[in-house]
Parts: sequence; C-alpha cells; structure tokens
Amino acid sequence: MHLLLILVLLLVAPAASRAETELKIATWNIAWLTTKPAGHPALPRGVAGKSPEDLALLRRYAERLAADIVALQEVDGPLAAARVFDSRTYEIHLTDETDIQRPGFAWRRGLRVTRNPDLVGLDLYPAARHSLRRGADITVETPGGSRLRLLSVHLAAGCHFDAFATSNRPQCDTLARQMPPLVGWIAERRREGVPFLILGDFNRRIPSDNRDDLMRTLEQAAPLLRATQGRSNPCWGGGHFISHILAGGAARGWVVPDSLRVLVYEERDRRYRDRLSDHCPISVRLRIP
Repeated sequence: MHLLLILVLLLVAPAASRAETELKIATWNIAWLTTKPAGHPALPRGVAGKSPEDLALLRRYAERLAADIVALQEVDGPLAAARVFDSRTYEIHLTDETDIQRPGFAWRRGLRVTRNPDLVGLDLYPAARHSLRRGADITVETPGGSRLRLLSVHLAAGCHFDAFATSNRPQCDTLARQMPPLVGWIAERRREGVPFLILGDFNRRIPSDNRDDLMRTLEQAAPLLRATQGRSNPCWGGGHFISHILAGGAARGWVVPDSLRVLVYEERDRRYRDRLSDHCPISVRLRIP
C-alpha cells in the first residue's frame, strides 16, 4: 500500500525545474585585428598591424574578460582571432567574406553552437574594395534545452546622431538602408519564438530615452531591451556608447539587471588607443532557464 502511494505521488508531483545556465556575453571591436604587416595593399594607408606586444596585451585582456561568448568586429580571419583568443579555450566563427574587417564570434569550447548563414543583406556594396560588413549569426543551445540566437554586427559609420529622413549625410542614407535586413531578421526570430541578441558596433549614439531612428525602426519588428541605455561609456576617458547589446523576445528577461560591464584598458597613453582598440569590451550576464 505504501509503495502504491509513493508511485502516485511521483506521478502527480511537478517535474523538477531545470537548472539555469548563466552566460557572460560580450562584444568587442578589436580595431583592425589583422596578421597583415603595415603597408600591405589590403590595408588602408596609415593602418598598421598589431605588434607582438600589442597582441600579448590584447590576449591578456581577453583572459580578463573571461566571457563565454564574444561578438567580434574588425577581425581579419581566424588566425588573427586566435592571436587574442586562445584556441585551446575558444572556437572562432567569422562571416564568410574576404574583407579584413569581419564580424564574428568567439565562444568557449563545450558550448553547443550552430553556425547559421551570414546576414548578407547588411553588406550593401559587396563588390567594393572595402565593402560593408555582413552579420555573423549563431545559435546557442543550453544544457536545459533553451535556444538563444545571436547576431554580431558592424554597421555603417558616419551617422552618429542624424535623423535618417532629413540628414544630408550619405552615410545616414547608407545606415538607413541597412535597417530592412535587420528588421527582417528580428521579425523572423519573433515568428519563430526564439530569444535573441543583436550586439556589436552600431556606430550610433543612441539617447537615453531611445528616441532614435535606429531604435524606432528596429522596434517595429519587436520590443527590444538595450543594455547600454542610460549609461555612459568610460572607455578612453568617457563618452557615448556606439557599441550596444540589444535583447529581444524572452532574452529581455534573461539579461541580469545591472550586469553591464566595460573592461577599461589600464594603459593611459593615448597611443594605445590605436595600438589596442578605440573600443573597450562591454558585457552582460544572462540567466537562461
């Protein structure tokens, strides 16, 4: 009789809740991270490759960042990325293009990651010598079975504030034309019901109230949480963020409140701004059920 009671209780008891997975997710534009030497024809005039000392410093910062997943920008290829992210610890994925400024990801080995096709629509000028960048797209699946889609972007530069419709800057027209592919990508994630992050270098200084053409356009597809909202960027003396982390779907509730962090370089000499990067890594933590 007691055995029968135990069996009944087991059948009606709620299933044990799945353990949460916590991930530290970052974005980092490493500014012309390339193995090509200064003067190489693929590099613009005045752009020098990283010295061994610079690469050693960047590698130490990557170790201090200790992120589980890093969205990368301005990386020349897997070999260049491996100079900063130890290949024994991280796997690398970059967009499938020949440009020397490629977005991508580095993630800890052991994570279950699927590489998705690039968001090619972001590159409006694929035949240009220095074309715009595609978006790098991956899916992470946690041990509990939750999925998270991530898109690493590096949008067109030169339109930090202007309204798209009234600006005379051609760069603003270019940035506005990159919005439909992003809106379409967000809308597809919403239809699938898949939580997502878009993170990287947006080249856009978004005001605290989010009253900005870029945010208004993207939020036509789905509500978004911007981790950098209301914060100032302490990198290289402070200013506005132009790199951002946007969360959509259930991922808006997965972002740990007040977990935004900026890893500021210890080097104070402004020459290191060119040698390392004019961008500091920014990160958030996600608790994923």
